[in-house]
Amino acid sequence: VSGPAPTKGLIYAKARAKPPFQTREQIQRQLARGGLSALDAKDRWGGLFLTLAQVQELLGHVQVRNGRPWVHVAFCIAAYTGARRSEILRSRVDDVDFDAGTITIREKKRDRTREMTFRSVPMSRGLKEVLRVWLQSNHPGGPYTICGRDGRPLTRQMMTKAFRSAVDGPSWQVVQGYHVLRHSFASNCALKGVDQRIIDAWMGHQTEEMRRRYSHLFPEQQQAAIRSVFG
Repeated sequence: VSGPAPTKGLIYAKARAKPPFQTREQIQRQLARGGLSALDAKDRWGGLFLTLAQVQELLGHVQVRNGRPWVHVAFCIAAYTGARRSEILRSRVDDVDFDAGTITIREKKRDRTREMTFRSVPMSRGLKEVLRVWLQSNHPGGPYTICGRDGRPLTRQMMTKAFRSAVDGPSWQVVQGYHVLRHSFASNCALKGVDQRIIDAWMGHQTEEMRRRYSHLFPEQQQAAIRSVFG
């Protein structure tokens, strides 16, 4: 095809905006009022974020299930660092630095011109304890932080299947994937007043659209702003 692209004047269909991140209770109230399609309901649950107490409850639920030991470790990495599923799969043992108290995340989404970039996230006390026990007592060996028997790397399908099995049951089946723990990490940091620039650094590849979805999670700041105008 030669000549300019014949796209001048075209009007494109509007994209569906994703709903803001909401708690489980908020979503349940909306569903109880009725009038939402199955697609709308799925979108609502896709924006679920868990409170700190719910995150701990979910991690406890996963830990007591008779699943593979690496599953609980993977959940903890997602919950305490906001790592994506693919980033958990790429994690290496050498990325965990107990002395510095940090874990390095290997990412591929932030810079499309490079094969891989890195970001560093401080490890909470809970994550340190879980990783220390796993790496020193239960890890089967090999370079990967999360791995199967004999240190074999895991696949995305294995991770997904393990996730669905871990959240099986009426209490947690609405949790759609590891990304919910990523949402929850960022949302709870926002609720605790962590500077957005720090959240961006910890999460990696934060877009303006994502920042807007988190913006409603600053109720105290927004109330203070409206009071400054109207008293």
